[in-house]
Amino acid sequence: MDDTLLRSLTPSVLGILVRRGADFAAAEDAVQDALVEAVRVWPTDPPRDAKGWLVTVAWRRFLDATRADVARRRRKDLVDEEPEPGPTPSVDDTLQLYFLCAHPSLTPSSAVALTLRVVGGLTTRQIAQAYLVPEATMAQRISRAKRTVSGVRLDRAGDVATVLRVLYLVFNEGYSGDVDLAAEAIRLTRQLAASIDHPEVAGLLALMLLHHARRAARVAPDGGLVPLAEQDRSLWDTGSIAEGIAILQTALARDRLGEFQAQAAIAALHADALAAEETDWVQIVEWYDELARLADSPVVRLNRAVAVGEADGPRAGLAALEALDDSLPRYAAVAAYLHERDGDVALAARLYSEAAEKASNLAERAHLTRQAARLNARRK
Repeated sequence: MDDTLLRSLTPSVLGILVRRGADFAAAEDAVQDALVEAVRVWPTDPPRDAKGWLVTVAWRRFLDATRADVARRRRKDLVDEEPEPGPTPSVDDTLQLYFLCAHPSLTPSSAVALTLRVVGGLTTRQIAQAYLVPEATMAQRISRAKRTVSGVRLDRAGDVATVLRVLYLVFNEGYSGDVDLAAEAIRLTRQLAASIDHPEVAGLLALMLLHHARRAARVAPDGGLVPLAEQDRSLWDTGSIAEGIAILQTALARDRLGEFQAQAAIAALHADALAAEETDWVQIVEWYDELARLADSPVVRLNRAVAVGEADGPRAGLAALEALDDSLPRYAAVAAYLHERDGDVALAARLYSEAAEKASNLAERAHLTRQAARLNARRK
């Protein structure tokens, strides 16, 4: 059974049912039923036309549910006119479904969950495991999201920027449970790139590929985090790096710079360096300046301070850091790193300890605690 094929067909099958007049929530339920049936039937009786088979089964399930619901007798005309079997239309509704799932009326967490369920084809259980919440909680979240967008028509252009932010949120969740959300985000962004010609979609895909290429080197055998400068670069996926850079170069050539292209350019400069000391920090600072112009935020400024510290020395980095709020996440960790490079080991150790207390996950906390212990041992 090809799970990837099933998941790739899900959005187009759902789009066909919606265009035939099915309510979004009911259509999504019918498609999920068809996917379950495919898992049961296909291993012994594979269809010639997988998409057509799914459309036929999903439409019949929708009609069965509609006929059984007395409260929906207003759909009588729709039910009585079941389409004749035949080739499925070639129209790809995937792009509209992306826009629907990233509707501005949804919270970011609901938009991500709905995208994974509807466009990604993941089960509620898989999504719940990925987010480390009970399945019932995730089912309620998805149901509320479906009700919210049920009345939204798929006939207007959506906001590409909103869709990209949702996909980036999926990517940043990384891996938990039995679903690799980073890989899933890359798959969905590839799908989006095939549906729309937009340089920022390409920029996001390039950014994901370049970050994902370093994944094998990010974690030590004992589970500890490995900083970028200390990573074994022979473990980096050179194929993904080459693909990401090629996609980025094509996007940049269109001269419609956006924030994801700027972030990808920074990632590409890191990927280009054969060793940490060969990193072109001057160019990275310039790209952070571009990124701040496009999408300024405290996080961008914090990362820029690190780059300035590498390009112009730790004191220049600390000067850039002074303009920021010291309550920012990772502020203490960045300050610790820059003070260590400036030779103030005692202050750096104290700041690493403070950063560890504020860390949002166990792996980061453990890494920062080890940094503080390392510096405290040097002082003895």
